[in-house]
Amino acid sequence: MARLNLEALITKFFTEYLKNNKEIEIYNEFSLQHELGVFLRGELKGNFQEEKYKVQFERNVSFFKLDKSKLEEGFVKREIDICIYNEEEKYAIELKFPTNGQVPEQMYAFIKDIKFMEQVKESGFTGAFSVCLVNNSEFYSLKSKNDDIYSYFRIEDAELPSSKEIEKPTGKRDQRIKLKKSYRIKWNELSKDVNPQIRLKRDDKNDPIKFYIIQIEKI
Repeated sequence: MARLNLEALITKFFTEYLKNNKEIEIYNEFSLQHELGVFLRGELKGNFQEEKYKVQFERNVSFFKLDKSKLEEGFVKREIDICIYNEEEKYAIELKFPTNGQVPEQMYAFIKDIKFMEQVKESGFTGAFSVCLVNNSEFYSLKSKNDDIYSYFRIEDAELPSSKEIEKPTGKRDQRIKLKKSYRIKWNELSKDVNPQIRLKRDDKNDPIKFYIIQIEKI
């Protein structure tokens, strides 16, 4: 049983920490990774000092000497964006903050992150999370095209299925992902007090900024 309520801490980062620390700017994925990591390190040092958690970035899965015997295929990725661990517990967070369009390709990358987190969870991590932040309504609002991969992110209560392979939507379409479990994408809108800190790439857009957190349960 996980002792650390990491989902609550990640939510606090978006809903409280950014709102109360207006000098922070999130302008690309690396800045999101850095600021979330700094926040988590401060929270854990202040409230979980005895547990001696370490917060590190871009750790290769090989560092943790995981049990890969249950995996049906190799890891779909190797580097974990944020790792939190001590001698008894290991947590992983994968992050996405797309800023250059490529909507269907990025949606496929979101699913790949979820698959990766399933794999690290299945290999022995205490907890695993896929976190996505977007400033473009193309990712979450109904548009002219809402089927296939779009449906999982644009249609409320749509289910990201475990029952079928999800095909890469562009290019040669020679890549597929099959999840172990089903997931529902629940978008949460950030407070407008936070929005100015998250720079938009396009001056003509002022879309609501939203995020989701997917926690991987027992596989």
